Formats: sequence, C-alpha cells, structure tokens
Amino acid sequence: MHSLKQMKQKRDRLKEILMTETCPACGHHVAVPFYDGGKQPLTTLAWPVSEPEAKTMKRLPLSFIRCIDCGHVYNKDFHYDEVPYSDKPNLMFNKGHLWKVHLNQVRDLILERLPENPTVVEIGCGEGHLLRALAEANPKGRYIGFDPNGAIETGAGLIEAKYCLFDPTEHMAEYQPDMIISRHVLEHLMNPLEFVQTLAFSAGWTGNETQLFIEVPCIDRVFDSGRTADFFYEHNSHFTSESLRKLLLRCSSGVELVEQGYDNEVVYGFAQLCVNSEQMIFAEEALDFNKENTLTHSTVQQQLERIVASGQSVAIWGGTGKASAFINRYHLDSKRFPLVVDSDLDKVGTFVPGTGQEILPSAYLIENPVDIILIATQWRAKDIVFEMTEKQIKCKTVLLEHKGNLIDFEHEAHPYKSENTLLHS
Repeated sequence: MHSLKQMKQKRDRLKEILMTETCPACGHHVAVPFYDGGKQPLTTLAWPVSEPEAKTMKRLPLSFIRCIDCGHVYNKDFHYDEVPYSDKPNLMFNKGHLWKVHLNQVRDLILERLPENPTVVEIGCGEGHLLRALAEANPKGRYIGFDPNGAIETGAGLIEAKYCLFDPTEHMAEYQPDMIISRHVLEHLMNPLEFVQTLAFSAGWTGNETQLFIEVPCIDRVFDSGRTADFFYEHNSHFTSESLRKLLLRCSSGVELVEQGYDNEVVYGFAQLCVNSEQMIFAEEALDFNKENTLTHSTVQQQLERIVASGQSVAIWGGTGKASAFINRYHLDSKRFPLVVDSDLDKVGTFVPGTGQEILPSAYLIENPVDIILIATQWRAKDIVFEMTEKQIKCKTVLLEHKGNLIDFEHEAHPYKSENTLLHS
C-alpha cells in the first residue's frame, strides 16, 4: 500500500505529465512530455541565401510528446502550412556508400514482391532514384513517381513523372498499382495514420489489392544515445519500430514485415491493402442513409405543407434535443407551428432553439386539444402515448416520422408501437 504522501505525489505528478493529444501514428489519445527543444528555424527547407536572412528566420516550436500506446514521438505544435514543401524539394543525400547499400537492399526487397509486369507508384519520390533502380532491374513494369516539387529525373523515360500530390480518390483507380511506395514522407505529415488509411480505403473501394512499402527514419537508438539532433520542425513524426508496426496494423489486412535498416537508423515495412468487407459495409450503409434522407427530406416537408393547408390544428410534442433537431430539419417555424409542448416541466417556459416557440407543459393539451399531435422524438413515442392515455389527452391523429414519411402512429406499421389505445376526440 502506498502512503498518503506517496499517493499525493503520484497524483500531482500525473497532473503534470498527462496530455490528451491524438497520436498521428496509432490514434491513441494519451501522451506524456518527451522533448522541449524551444523554438528553432526550419532546418532542411529554408535555404537562406544570406547571413541576415539566416539570423532573422522565423522560429517555430519543438514541443515533442510521446504516445504511451505505440511509443510514437510527435510535435504537438506542428503546423504543415509553416513548411514550404511545394516550393522547395526535401533533398536527401543518396551518394554515401552505406546508404547506397541500403537502397540496393530496399530495391531487392521490393523486386521480390512484384509481379512480372508491375505498376509501381511512389508517393514523394524526390528525384526518383529508387524508381529508376526498379525500372532498370525490371524494365517490363510501369513506374510512376509523384512529387510536387518538380525535381524528378525520369532517366530518359524509364519512369513517369507526376508533378503533383498523389490523390487516392483519383489515382488509385487510374493506375491500379501493384505496389505503392512511400519513403521518408510520413514523418513530415500532420496525420500519417489518416494518409495511410485513406490509401487503404481507396484501394478497397476500387477493388485494387495492392502492396504498400513504407520507410521512415527510426528513433529507436535515441533512447540509448540521448541525442536530440533528430528533432527538428520539418519532422513532425518520429517513428519507432513499434509505432510503424501499429500504424500499418491499423490500416492493412496484414503486415508482412517490419524491420530496421541502415544501421538501425530507418525502419520499413510491407503491408497488404485490400478490400475490407466490414469497412465497405459501413461505408455503403452510410451512403444509403445519406441518399435516402436527402431524397425523403422534401417528402416530409410536402406532408407538412398539406397539413397546414388543411387548416388542422397541430401540436409538436418535444422542444429540445432530438425534438429540436427534428423541428429545425423540417423548418417547423413558429408562424405555421406555434404550439410546442413537452413532458419535462424543467423545459417549460424555455424556447425551441432556432425556431423560437415557447415550450408549454403537455397538460396544456387537456383543455386545449388539437387535431394532430406530431411526436418529434420517435424514441419516446411509447412513453408519450402512455402519458396521453394517463392524462386523457385526445386528438384525431398522432403522427411521427418513419423512413422519410409522416405516418399514423396507431394505424401504420413502425417499430415504436404502443400497447396502449389512443383516446380520440
């Protein structure tokens, strides 16, 4: 058992360290402080051309925190708009001997997984060195590099250059890639998880099963070395082997491989993107719901117009929350539908948000009956009908919305049926 003093210390420490931010790698919402580097200028994309310009550069916050679920490190104060990616290429030095060895290893790993006549897309290909290496090794394929900075070298037509961002909603169906490559891109993004999930959903939606290769800098060695030079503004996200693995697991049907390279300074992984049946079901349900309610919105409004034209008196039962949402969706204004009642006496005397009817007690209808009671909250329909029976509130018709229509509560089929019998006037 901890002493009271120890418990107080733990409580106070928890208040200091617990941070509620959304991890850009796994989506977890709890993090702790990791590294506060103060404010520093851009280090890789600024390119000042004079000493005064260099000394007066804007300084940006390095507020790095760590996800407690996957170990990912990220700058909670990063803003993508502060970095001129589209104006200046993010050049990497690719001529070191060991780096060339690493690139050859990556090339071979990718080639092993490609079909005979592959279509390969690289997102953020830089000047295109990896795509050219793949094309040289297997010239039967089609290799397309996307990068908006315009520094792509095509190797006299070995690869295709697209000077724009890869748009999954357009390009996934257009190119139907056998593999998507993204190297040293995710660390720059506000939300790499969103980026990869978008790729995955687009692949599933278009029925294009594709492999994904991701490579990013790895900070696993940071914890032993204590070095801080890894943390600068342009790199928003800092992956560990575990955080990359968890990101890929969140986005794919299977992770084939996650391992380190280049003396453990990078981590890469292969994953499979294919149709996720559950996601497709959820998406189709949502789209069907949206389509149906878009089409039926006018149907209910037309029914309401006919009620108004008939001269029948109407009371809306329910004035806040879901009832208010119903009233505002169908524009039940205070001029045409002035009478609103509610079972909750605490709401009586307040006004319907957006339309302004004063909310009266349901008992008002005992001495002031109406032709139609319109129940604005279907989920309370049974209770409302029961209350009408108890208080002997009478009307000719009780209406509620069901599947895009106003229906008769007592005489039409719906899932809100009550065993009680309405008392008619």
